[in-house]
Amino acid sequence: MNLANIKLVISDMAGTSVHDGGEVESAFRAGLADHGIEASTAQISAVRGASKREAIATLCEPKYGKDAARVEAVYASFKSHLQRVFTREARPVAGAPQAFAWLKQRGVKLALNTGFDHDIAGLLIDALQWNGVADALVCGDDVKIGRPAPYMIFRSMELTGVASVHEVLVVGDTVSDLQSAHNAGVAAGVAVLNGAHCREQLAREPHTNLIDSIADLPRLWD
Repeated sequence: MNLANIKLVISDMAGTSVHDGGEVESAFRAGLADHGIEASTAQISAVRGASKREAIATLCEPKYGKDAARVEAVYASFKSHLQRVFTREARPVAGAPQAFAWLKQRGVKLALNTGFDHDIAGLLIDALQWNGVADALVCGDDVKIGRPAPYMIFRSMELTGVASVHEVLVVGDTVSDLQSAHNAGVAAGVAVLNGAHCREQLAREPHTNLIDSIADLPRLWD
């Protein structure tokens, strides 16, 4: 695969470029438990990568149906738990800052994508001291439909001035990351193996590369 024409790399955050030691899953469990909802690891895993509000809606539906007020209440609980732990202990995945610097030196633009809303993403960016690191930040509340729909990718392209999907590489750690890359028709859909979903899950989805971590991303240009 020739990546010489890539002008934009779109990277997921939690689990891909930001270390996730189980904080996100724990926040899901705690937020749901506050409202009497139990969810298995498999159920939570299935919604990883999606907009967190959409994920909460999916997990709430078996007990509360499509109760929008309940979804907002559970989301508020989830966000509260996550802010207390994840943002305080935020750190990049090993090698992520170096990979981002390599892209910048090569003249490749970087967009960060996340299923978090802007309030949580902003706290993460501040905690990581990543202000100015990326050319664009697109969050779950920037689009009407989150992953696996392609709209976060298209929004990233719009913000960075990249017009062709054939000049875009997407990297993430979940099935929905790869599905959104496929739905957008980008040149490369890359999955890291140190995040939320395992090799077996990721290998079943359309992809161009599976790599151990985002630290290995520059090697794809060799």
